[in-house]
Amino acid sequence: MAIVKPFKGLRPPREIVEELACLPYDVMNSTEAAQMADGKECSLLRITRAEIECPPGTDIHGDEVYGKAVENFRLFREKGWLKEDPEARYYIYAQTMNGRTQYGLVGCAATADYENGIIRKHELTRPDKEEDRMVLTRYLNANIEPVFFSYKAVPEIDEIVRNIVENEAPEYDFVAEDGFGHHFWPVYDAGTNLRIESLFREKVPFTYVADGHHRTAAAARIGAEKRALNPNHTGDEEYNFFMAVHFPDNQLQIIDYNRLVKDLNGMDEDLFLKALGQSFEIELVGDPIWKPSRLHEFSMYLSGKWYKLTAKEGTFNDDDPIGVLDVTILSEHILKPLLGIEDLRTSQRIDFVGGIRGLGELKRRVDSGEMKVAFALYPVSMEQLIHIADSGNIMPPKTTWFEPKLRSGLVIHSI
Repeated sequence: MAIVKPFKGLRPPREIVEELACLPYDVMNSTEAAQMADGKECSLLRITRAEIECPPGTDIHGDEVYGKAVENFRLFREKGWLKEDPEARYYIYAQTMNGRTQYGLVGCAATADYENGIIRKHELTRPDKEEDRMVLTRYLNANIEPVFFSYKAVPEIDEIVRNIVENEAPEYDFVAEDGFGHHFWPVYDAGTNLRIESLFREKVPFTYVADGHHRTAAAARIGAEKRALNPNHTGDEEYNFFMAVHFPDNQLQIIDYNRLVKDLNGMDEDLFLKALGQSFEIELVGDPIWKPSRLHEFSMYLSGKWYKLTAKEGTFNDDDPIGVLDVTILSEHILKPLLGIEDLRTSQRIDFVGGIRGLGELKRRVDSGEMKVAFALYPVSMEQLIHIADSGNIMPPKTTWFEPKLRSGLVIHSI
């Protein structure tokens, strides 16, 4: 069963939380990070993207950047921008998007659960990104940003959360610049904290990495590294645990993750459309933006026109958790055989756009001439994600997109 334990969170005072909290490090580049932190002296980006305070051209993976992160982390604590809670506790973190709110519990997952498969994953990690977060964690001795986990909903846990949010004012409550609401409650009652921990051990057999595979893998590696260096290791040390926000599966919604391709692999449009007809029913929609409404439907934008593509029988396998996915159908019947894109993780001819940006972004990039063709997909369900993780399978790259993103800086876990 899952270990999810309370911890002494390092948190900002209420009056600066909105300035300090920021988007996760991996949804922006250095230039965007600098713009987001501009005029915000206590933005956590000065730690998570410390290259913004280094000379232009500095290697973002160099010792100078990690050293600056350590220096700023120390300064944030000295200035009182981050203060440690006196007792270990859980925290409730809720997010509101488009009038819909999801409620997660912030607690520490166990690195041992990652190693023994209690924490289940659905994506492969890239060694370079994993190494970067591992090095930063090693320098800071802290999980500076949370990972995004899910679990099969437990009514007793839901009731505890509901009772707190309905009867207590949130410690933090703000709407960020992107329009998403963030609400945060420390769980102060000792008995309630003990009950939450027991419920995870009794009722939650597995947890699932929704977003943050690289940070999860990095935390597990740091735990193993520190364990090997400690001759008096007991298993209770904080480095054996890492911070995650755990959301019940029935509150989460996965957003579509779409594709753009730079060229037609040497084909003209007529030949490409004829080749598509081997595997798809093709319907010209025309000018209006058209979005898929069900599994095995695709939207394609090419030369100023939208097309509806419907996968033909035989192009998918509903009994195969990977073969049924629309990302698999797209790869196996369009990207690989027609467009010559064999590896989604390394090809320079393909790009990916989260559905939060809308299909208008696909249209814009094709119309600009930057890309030749765009494909929009129907989103994967949480049920599919859990089934794939439970069966030990791995989703193709860039399959899931979760929104809103967790804000970093609401709470930090020291190791």
